[in-house]
Amino acid sequence: MSTSASLIATDIDYERAGFQTGTLRLPYSHDRSAYGHIPIPLAVLNAGDGPTVLLTGGNHGDEYEGPVALMKLMQRLPTLAIRGRLIVIPALNFPAFLNGTRTSPIDSGNLNRLFPGARHGKPTEMIAHYVETELLPRADIVFDFHAGGASFDHAPTLLASPPPASDPARRARYLDLMRAFGAPNTMVMDLLGEDRTFAAAAERHGTLFLCGEFGGHAGCDAGNLAIVERGLQRVLQQLGVVPDEDLAAPPRTRTLRVEGARHYVYAPHAGVFEPAFSLDDDVRAGQLAGRLFDPHEPWRAPREIAFGGDGRVMCARTFARVEAGDCIALLAAETSLD
Repeated sequence: MSTSASLIATDIDYERAGFQTGTLRLPYSHDRSAYGHIPIPLAVLNAGDGPTVLLTGGNHGDEYEGPVALMKLMQRLPTLAIRGRLIVIPALNFPAFLNGTRTSPIDSGNLNRLFPGARHGKPTEMIAHYVETELLPRADIVFDFHAGGASFDHAPTLLASPPPASDPARRARYLDLMRAFGAPNTMVMDLLGEDRTFAAAAERHGTLFLCGEFGGHAGCDAGNLAIVERGLQRVLQQLGVVPDEDLAAPPRTRTLRVEGARHYVYAPHAGVFEPAFSLDDDVRAGQLAGRLFDPHEPWRAPREIAFGGDGRVMCARTFARVEAGDCIALLAAETSLD
C-alpha cells in the first residue's frame, strides 16, 4: 500500500483492527539491485478507541537496550488486551542497526539530525520524512529509546521536555508519564540550538514526546534493560493502554537540567584523553576533568582540561582517542520541574 506523502510504502494498514506485522519498504536502488528496497520491520496492535502510542528504537544503530525491549514487547503483542493502538518499530534506522553503527552505512545519515527529512532525499532522509509525514500525524504519544552508543556511556536517564506552564493540563499529563516511568534520572537536555531531531519534529506536530538514554558502550546492559522494560510498562498503564498489573511503585526520579555550553566538555585538539572523573560524579567549575596527551610529542606535558560548570557527570566518552571538537563529558545540575 503506497502513500501519497512518502515514497516509503508499507503492507501495514494502520487503521485495521487487530495485530499485524510487516515492513516499511524503503526504496534503495543501487548497483546490485536496481529495483530494490530495504524492509524495516514493524508491528501494529489496534484495538480502536484510545491513544495511539508510537514506540521506536534504533534511531542510532549502536544503541541496544531500547530495540531489545521493543522486540520483546512485539513478541507479546498478540496476547495483549489493550486500549488504543501501539505502533512498534524496534530499529528505525535499520541499515545502521544491522551495521552496529550510529549512522547509516549507506549514506552516513544520522537519523536524529535529519528531521524533517526529504521525500526525494537519501535513504536516511526518507526515513525521517516518513516519520514526519506518516507516523507523527497518527501518534498521540511517542517514546524513542536511546543509549550512549559506542562512543558514550550514559547514566540511565529520561530526557524530559515538558510542555510550558501555559498549558497546565498537558504539562500535568506529561509530568505524570515522566514520574510513572521512574527513571533514576530525568534530565532536561540542551542541544545548543539543534532542531533537526525527532523531539523537534514531535514538538512541531504537538505530540507528547518521551525519550531516554539507557547505557552505552554499544552493549545491552541487563540493569538498564530492566529500567526500560519496567518503565515502559508503567507508562502504558498510566496511559490506560494496558491493564494495571501489580507492579512496584515507580522509584523517585532525580531531576536535572543541562545549562548550556558550560555543561559540555570538549577536546580542544586531537590526542589521547585521560579522564579524572567517573560517571555520576559531582564536580565543580574549574575542577580537573582530565589530561590530553599528544601521541606525536609524548615527551610534552599533557594539556589539562577543566570543567566549565558545576554539576553531575551524566555522560562520559568511552573512546580515549579524541579529535578536536569531540565531546568528552556532559554535566547537568539538579533542578525541579514542578
